[in-house]
Amino acid sequence: IIIDEAVVSTQSTGAKAPPKKVTQAELVRRQEAQAEKEAKEAAAAAEEEPIHENLNRVMTDTEVAQNIEQAIAALDLGGDGADMHPEKRMKAAWTAFEEGRISQLRAENPSLRLSQIRQMLRKEWKKSPLNPMNK
Repeated sequence: IIIDEAVVSTQSTGAKAPPKKVTQAELVRRQEAQAEKEAKEAAAAAEEEPIHENLNRVMTDTEVAQNIEQAIAALDLGGDGADMHPEKRMKAAWTAFEEGRISQLRAENPSLRLSQIRQMLRKEWKKSPLNPMNK
């Protein structure tokens, strides 16, 4: 009686039954059904979505370059050669101006300190044609 009660209590507590065995044939059928379902979904998606033109292939106003010179010419903006960003070349231009002019100012004014000579250089730099900001 105790054993019967234990069996009944395990069945009523919701113990899971062992899973049903699946054969190889059943697995193949499931895979085929899944493949068919995916093919139908892909076909439905392809029918709904129109194919757009590849914009990478459209060559309306582009130039084709066959060598490096042509590529450089095609990339050239054709501007008047005006410097678009002179502030990027300020430091290099200043050091070149300073190296060339500081020795001349020292020879002209041997009694001045370096800081005073640099002040004179800055004043000249603001008016100099070598300054990229003056162009």
